[in-house]
Amino acid sequence: MERLLVICIAAAIGTGFYYWFSWMLKKDRMQDFVFSHQWLLHPNAICYWRTGMAMAGFFLYFATDYQSAAIIIFTFAAILDGVDGLVARGCNLVSRLGEWLDPLCDKLTYLPPLLGFAYTGIISVKLVWILVGIEIFGQFAARRLLTLMKTSGAANNFGKIKAIICFALVIFCALVDANPHIIHMGNQILLACVILSGASIVFKFIPNRLYADILSLLNFFCGLASLVLTYHGLFGRAVIIIIMGQLFDLFDGRMAEKHGGTKYGPYLDDIADFVSFGIAPAYMLLKIGQSWAWVFALIYITAVAFRLIRFLFVDKKRTDLPPGVFNGLPCPAGALLLLGAILLLPAPYVWPVVLLTTGLMVSTLRFAHLGRLILKQVPKPMFYTISAGIIVIIAFVLKTRNGELFGGVILGSVLIYMVIGRVCIQKVMSAQSTTRH
Repeated sequence: MERLLVICIAAAIGTGFYYWFSWMLKKDRMQDFVFSHQWLLHPNAICYWRTGMAMAGFFLYFATDYQSAAIIIFTFAAILDGVDGLVARGCNLVSRLGEWLDPLCDKLTYLPPLLGFAYTGIISVKLVWILVGIEIFGQFAARRLLTLMKTSGAANNFGKIKAIICFALVIFCALVDANPHIIHMGNQILLACVILSGASIVFKFIPNRLYADILSLLNFFCGLASLVLTYHGLFGRAVIIIIMGQLFDLFDGRMAEKHGGTKYGPYLDDIADFVSFGIAPAYMLLKIGQSWAWVFALIYITAVAFRLIRFLFVDKKRTDLPPGVFNGLPCPAGALLLLGAILLLPAPYVWPVVLLTTGLMVSTLRFAHLGRLILKQVPKPMFYTISAGIIVIIAFVLKTRNGELFGGVILGSVLIYMVIGRVCIQKVMSAQSTTRH
């Protein structure tokens, strides 16, 4: 696997440079160096450099035999996409030109190699051209309309996650090119890029205060879609749809904090949570086909309802719960715990997991909020990378259709959340105790 070794070395070098630069940028002498060498390190200059590097990598890969050098150059160019943002924010060099130039350079970095891999038969030509069309529309026509509407065209979360996935897809295609026997999920990842690209454009035209409500509504529709898929016996896909709903649920809270919302937002959020994380998993319990399934489904859905009502009318008014700390296991995590067990275990072994899940949800044990406590301690680039990783894992599951593996990954994720959440809560409680004294 020589190609894999090259990719790992390139990723290690690029990641090491990124963290070294982010550390150095906190020092005054590095910031002075940036200001005195703006022809080299101004964010817009970095955009030009990385675009040139990507073009050089494209030529080396598709026109010469120096594919390894091309991969290293391209990987470094992709890492520089994060570096220009560091410089812009760290040195206060954000500009309107940069808002337009940065996404353009992203597109000039990953679209040419994606077209190259499409015409070598590795990924779908049709899907790549659809992506190209959406990206061109977003870069020029949509931004022009946004300018006329006096609205910012800066990249949103959907666009940033899409860019990371596109960069990763180029590297993955290079791996498949040298190792055609590996599991090929390029088209599934490419489809995710198309969807995210379209979502990035659509959300730029939506007033900020409606973001949270729309994401809650999308979560609600994910719950309905999962019910339909479960009815047809497509459990794996139903679980994927519920996880998508959880991503929307994660973002709607962040958007509500950042941009506000409407007076109906909290109720819409709770209804969506009840459908996606209560009714949908309970219906899946019924469909696994055991005589006592309806009893456990009723126990679970009652616990979800109790958990949501307690949070809305009791926990929100408590002053002894630090921000970002829940009283009882959150419903999304409870749903994941149950869904992972359904995919991984035979039906008789699922019932104890139902009792464990409901017990944790109605308990007074404290759990961390994933978005408001855990992810707030994660740097934004890492957050976008984690989100992109979740989407890639979903693409892998769709390709392999291995339900047991998927269930194991879900249960492992819940366990990691619980461990990290416990550490975060201890830090919060310790800080709170120190403040009081």
